[in-house]
Amino acid sequence: MNKNQIMDKAEENLLHVYNRFPVVFDHGKGVFLYDDEDEEYLDFASGIGVMAFGYGNEDYEEALVAQIKKITHTSNLFYHEPMIEAAEKLCKVSSMDKVFFTNSGAEAIEGALKTAKKYAYLKKGAGDYEVIAMENSFHGRTVGSLSVTGTEHYREPFYPLMSGVKFATFNDFGSILANLSDKTCAIILETVQGEGGLYPADKEFLTKVRQLCDEEDILLILDEVQCGMGRTGTMYAFEQYGIKPDILTTAKALGNGVPVGAFAVTDKVAVSSLEPGDHGTTYGGNPLCTAAVSQVLDLFDEYKLLEHVKKITPYFEQVLDVLVNKYDFITAKRGLGLMQGLVLTVPVKEVVTKALLDEHLVVLSAGKDVLRLLPPLVITEQDIDLFKEKIERVFDTFS
Repeated sequence: MNKNQIMDKAEENLLHVYNRFPVVFDHGKGVFLYDDEDEEYLDFASGIGVMAFGYGNEDYEEALVAQIKKITHTSNLFYHEPMIEAAEKLCKVSSMDKVFFTNSGAEAIEGALKTAKKYAYLKKGAGDYEVIAMENSFHGRTVGSLSVTGTEHYREPFYPLMSGVKFATFNDFGSILANLSDKTCAIILETVQGEGGLYPADKEFLTKVRQLCDEEDILLILDEVQCGMGRTGTMYAFEQYGIKPDILTTAKALGNGVPVGAFAVTDKVAVSSLEPGDHGTTYGGNPLCTAAVSQVLDLFDEYKLLEHVKKITPYFEQVLDVLVNKYDFITAKRGLGLMQGLVLTVPVKEVVTKALLDEHLVVLSAGKDVLRLLPPLVITEQDIDLFKEKIERVFDTFS
């Protein structure tokens, strides 16, 4: 089928919940994607932060092929080695103690919320326990994850959602205190807000939230689905704040393209929350996806990827600063590591579309006015220079 036939078939058979761009991607290599006519695109979106190693990584692919030839699924009624290896490695790099593998980030959030509610139930008995979430946050599209997503237009069509959710202002500790009650069982936030516009948590704010949770025996849930897995220069962004969550959610680059997520907990939470029968999944943690996780974590070490992100980030930020100074319609740059955003006064969706169609540059938006940049973690200075050339030609048309 040609491109038009593929797109027509998609509209005929797929539920229309995405406004897709008129591009059919066929394969990838390194930091480049190629469409069905073999046209090359520089990818600074990495599948929304998923493809940490880029495309066509032979070490990763060989590990998955080897697992496919052995076994792809059993069920969680049995043990298998890939899951055990992946769990051990994930606990080590996250400094958490126990892991539950899911199919997605949204499911990791669901598990985290259930864990927090069960923890409160066992500690205090039955009650209408509450969760404090952040305004401008994004945690997923399922009913539970949507309930703690702090953007009204995402939630409004689907009321009633999960009850007992209060929204505080991100980076405003006084707002947390204003929403606190004796029913509060958890505080959930993104260490770096992604969809909401690339806002990192302030260190003082996050430190105070951690202290409050310790004092009140409230669980701190950090959503690092997007900002985790090396994206900010440490395996998880919270490491840069000198604190640790009670529950951590992770996904996206965890599988480098294989759909897998996880939530991880401390021993304190593990011994006083979910028990057999409380939670489960058919596909989560199967041999194929956990073989992917295990290999991804090995490759982080083998490629010294965290060191590379720390080394390349200053150059990337320097280039972005040049753009901020050059174009009046760029009002700010914000983010951490290779999770960066440019705040624009021109229509960001038009910039994204023009970049894709005219310059074969894949970038993202976040919120209403942020150009979001999530390149593969393996980018080089040469890749960043090419990005600059392409995005400047786009920006020049808006000057």
